[in-house]
Amino acid sequence: MVIAVIALLLALLIPVLGKARKLGQRAVCLSNLKQLTLAWTSYATEYDGKLVNGRPFGLRARGELGERGYLAVEGWAGNAFLPRNSQYRAVLLQNPDKGALWPWIKDIDIYRCPRGRTGHALTYTTVVSANGCDVEGTFIAESGGRELNKIGKRVGGTVLHLTRLTDITNPGASQRAVFLDNGQTPASSDFYVHYLYPMWKVHSAPPIHHEGSMTISMADGHAEFWKWKGRETLNFSRKLAVWDNLFCEILADGDCEPETEDGIYDLQRLQRATWGRLGYTAR
Repeated sequence: MVIAVIALLLALLIPVLGKARKLGQRAVCLSNLKQLTLAWTSYATEYDGKLVNGRPFGLRARGELGERGYLAVEGWAGNAFLPRNSQYRAVLLQNPDKGALWPWIKDIDIYRCPRGRTGHALTYTTVVSANGCDVEGTFIAESGGRELNKIGKRVGGTVLHLTRLTDITNPGASQRAVFLDNGQTPASSDFYVHYLYPMWKVHSAPPIHHEGSMTISMADGHAEFWKWKGRETLNFSRKLAVWDNLFCEILADGDCEPETEDGIYDLQRLQRATWGRLGYTAR
């Protein structure tokens, strides 16, 4: 009888404890996003309003140094968080290349959601509009200078590709996204969201690492929990691809265009948070 009672209590408690654990992990993730965004803002304040490079690991490209040299641009996370460099915690801690935001963070655990994919020391990524890679229709061609920043196009009062804090005006900072939890090391340079097309990018599948939901931060420093509305958003076919010694999840069928009303809502919600507006006529 005693054993039966204990078994019944466990059956009742385990689901409750599991839910509490997930809620706790979500709270940690939202806190991490807030701290990353605070560091992002602090960097810009320190550097006269200029936003940190949105690519986590930086880049090497030919610039004003000419054909004989490369212009290196530091990433916000740094090469210490590349999978091949971060497989062991002790090695990661000793690696000095922790990126441009490290002076304001100084804690490697803030770079990873507790629910992140095993082996990935970095699970957060900036959205592509936050001084990230070039996206068709969002920047002025042939613009940019020594630091390789393209000037964002302005549509009405909205600057699409952000390079300075002062670009964030319409919509305001509470509606422009900065970081999101990707659940894994970015398979590309940042979380890529199309501007001109109503479709998801192959290497930036909708994150579903929080029970069919995602977490995201805005430029004013607050973080949000988004529940995906469309079953279609959750059910896009996915596959694992090897990247730098680890597996990353990508869309199995390439760029995917949602077809249901709820699926379209999910995509456009993130596109608006990323770019401030849509670059195509909504259905």
